[in-house]
Amino acid sequence: MSIKRLHANKRMSQVVIHNGLAYLSGQVCEDVQGDIEKQTKETLAAIEKLLGEAGTDKTRILSATIYLKDIEKDFENMNRVWDTWLPEGVTPARATVEAKMCEPELLIEISIVATLP
Repeated sequence: MSIKRLHANKRMSQVVIHNGLAYLSGQVCEDVQGDIEKQTKETLAAIEKLLGEAGTDKTRILSATIYLKDIEKDFENMNRVWDTWLPEGVTPARATVEAKMCEPELLIEISIVATLP
């Protein structure tokens, strides 16, 4: 079976499509100066864009892994944004963990696996 890679460089691909699935690498916001709500909205917008490029959308997300810099401080506000972004009835399997981020200003990173239509 073929493997399709989108936005690939020497280190990684933003999307890998294989066997009817789209795997998104961890997505982050562009503006690291925003609070958790702003960073979450921006990260989810990046995910939506990549899902569209892969030929799918957020209603077909199977799995999400959410990394928060400070889970105690940001879990509730992140969930508030997540809950309004994701349509009712299509909740994926999900894990949310606290993690040290690659840039100190980042508050959230999300990786996604979605099925293609």
